[in-house]
Amino acid sequence: MRKDFPDDGRKLFTVNTEFLTDSAVYARYYSEMSVVRREKIKRLHAEEDRRLSLAAGILLDQGLQTYGLREADVRIAYGAYGKPYLPDFPDIHFSLSHSHEMAMAVFAGAPVGCDIEYQKRLNEKLARRFFCPSEYAWMTQPEDLEAQKRRFYRLWSLKESFLKATGMGLHLSLDSFCFTFEGEDLCSLRQQYDDEKYTLEEYTLEGYSAAVCLKSG
Repeated sequence: MRKDFPDDGRKLFTVNTEFLTDSAVYARYYSEMSVVRREKIKRLHAEEDRRLSLAAGILLDQGLQTYGLREADVRIAYGAYGKPYLPDFPDIHFSLSHSHEMAMAVFAGAPVGCDIEYQKRLNEKLARRFFCPSEYAWMTQPEDLEAQKRRFYRLWSLKESFLKATGMGLHLSLDSFCFTFEGEDLCSLRQQYDDEKYTLEEYTLEGYSAAVCLKSG
């Protein structure tokens, strides 16, 4: 799936890795990847992980094609905290994520982060440890555990998308910034990392939570 956002130039891509269970299809896409991506895939032991890594490479390639580039031809470098970027094309920003059977990619003209999470189980202890008190209170507000699980993964994907947009990753504490909600609606991001504004979008795919965070000035 591809979705374009003309207002800010974002391009969002998602794909289910099921199509890569066909060995011929897998081999064809694998052969189109860069040497770096192929080596990364080869180092993975689990078949599911290899499909996810290949799917991420495919989405990276599809996104780059919208700029007249190919994944196999560009040079990818990494920031001080591990965020990938294109040193030869500084105006193209991207982020990749994958979980379970889904991969996701986003492209933009400003720093951007994305995250997708498979809603496998509620991890209340993790939430208690890493979420802000107000986030934890919002997550545990419903008595229904399924509702709590959905809220947990919404928060987790939002937080990961912000961490990726800043380029800090987990070097920025998860409880150093907070999301506020009214009922089920996301209201705001409270953060003291910088003075920038960030645009946030959430996406619901069956069994998954996903979010995109764009630095908007």
